Amino acid sequence: MHRRRRTALTVSAALLAGAPLLTACGSEAHPGAAAVVGGDRIEVSTLQSQVAAVREAQRDSKDASQLIDKSGQLSRAKLHGMIFDRVLDRAAQDAGVTVDRNDIQQMRRAAAAQSGGEARLQTAMLQQSWVAPGQIDAVLREQVQLTKLAQALGADLQQPAGQQAVGEALSKASKALRVDVNPRYGTWDNKQTQLADYKAPWITQVTKPAGANAEAGA
Repeated sequence: MHRRRRTALTVSAALLAGAPLLTACGSEAHPGAAAVVGGDRIEVSTLQSQVAAVREAQRDSKDASQLIDKSGQLSRAKLHGMIFDRVLDRAAQDAGVTVDRNDIQQMRRAAAAQSGGEARLQTAMLQQSWVAPGQIDAVLREQVQLTKLAQALGADLQQPAGQQAVGEALSKASKALRVDVNPRYGTWDNKQTQLADYKAPWITQVTKPAGANAEAGA
């Protein structure tokens, strides 16, 4: 099933669903890893760097206190995105989908135009999606990739059947990657392709998978 991160352009997407926890990354098998995806480690230090970039941008905002107060799940939000990016990469690879720099640039120009300019796009992404300016292209790449994946599958994301088809492709990719999450951040749900019991505030459900807010440290 499928959820989408929204920016001013309804800019990213994540299909959500679930699988059993594998070996805990916080155990001796994967010390220092926030997660292991397809055998590749997502280091806690890498996750912390992503979080720090957002916090710095938030502190520079005139609404700093409000933004920080509303993003208590920032660490989990970033880890969810980092894992989902890898799952989407695998699903796209399986479908023969590629995304190039020109695709991302076109999407960014369109997003900026719809937002009323680059500065407003950056503000909207920070406020609505907890995305720092330097992270915007990665989010836009995800949106392009998801759209191309749907096209490759002959799926219409505006229709339940299309959403299900893309969701199944992502779930298959997630299972193949054997996502293993440090218990500090929760567990990974292969069917929903999300951190179990996690729901970012900007995500709207296209289908209706289960999901609830959960605690997380920033």
